[in-house]
Amino acid sequence: MQEAMDKLIFYFQFPFVWYALIVGVLIALCSSLMGVTLVLKRYSFIGDGLSHVAFGAMAVATVCHLANQTILTLPVTVLTAILLLKNGQNAKIKGDAAIAMLSVGALAVGYMLMNVFSASSNVSGDVCSTLFGSTSILTLTGTEVLVCVVMAVFVIVCFLFFYNKIFAVTFDENFAKASGVSSERYNLLIAVIIAVIIVLGMNLVGSLLISALIIFPALSSMSLFHNFKSVVVCSAITSVGCAVLGMLFSILFSTPVGSTIVVADMIFFLCSYLLRKVVWHS
Repeated sequence: MQEAMDKLIFYFQFPFVWYALIVGVLIALCSSLMGVTLVLKRYSFIGDGLSHVAFGAMAVATVCHLANQTILTLPVTVLTAILLLKNGQNAKIKGDAAIAMLSVGALAVGYMLMNVFSASSNVSGDVCSTLFGSTSILTLTGTEVLVCVVMAVFVIVCFLFFYNKIFAVTFDENFAKASGVSSERYNLLIAVIIAVIIVLGMNLVGSLLISALIIFPALSSMSLFHNFKSVVVCSAITSVGCAVLGMLFSILFSTPVGSTIVVADMIFFLCSYLLRKVVWHS
């Protein structure tokens, strides 16, 4: 135990560890807030599709040698999220099929571009880092941390300020419209927030695992609570707690950061599921 504490104290002397912890906590918090809404609106899979779109956009940005890849990745992901949420059920190609097409297509195009136009000698390593977030969270600069903080604050402020509207649109869009709430406007807001979270989350867990960061805390909280506010609060606490534990475990045992955080979320979900079974049968 003392050896583990000494190791943590040693690593926390370095700024990049604090950067990773700050960004990790913010991303986990933002993901948990919107994760509940996505699950309740049956849009859980959209996180996976958008993350692959973001991967494709990031590949294009890499090929174009953009210094700040977010300049391209964020607008593309936001636009895709808007199109999916706005036209999901009204388009000729239904929402789930559109997400699947975009997901597979963007992933294939991104991987192809990174191989054909690669300027790196380790393409496989670059792709692995982007997909699973194995090292990117540990190489953040002060400027990148500041950008993440600004984007995270935007997500949190929007969620808190429009909480009642998001709540109404989440549970019953028809009732929300009848009450004078513009469901299209708030669906648009939800789409933008989700896209921002996806782009943020790629630094922490990579594009393949970001949907787990969104979904698992929400499902765990729903196993324990049935009130929307309680679920959101529990989801936030769970997500941040699992992120911190996952990152500390990763530092101590040299495991991949993103995968370790997702495994922590999975373990908590299984524990909450078993707890609900025990309570219900007791």
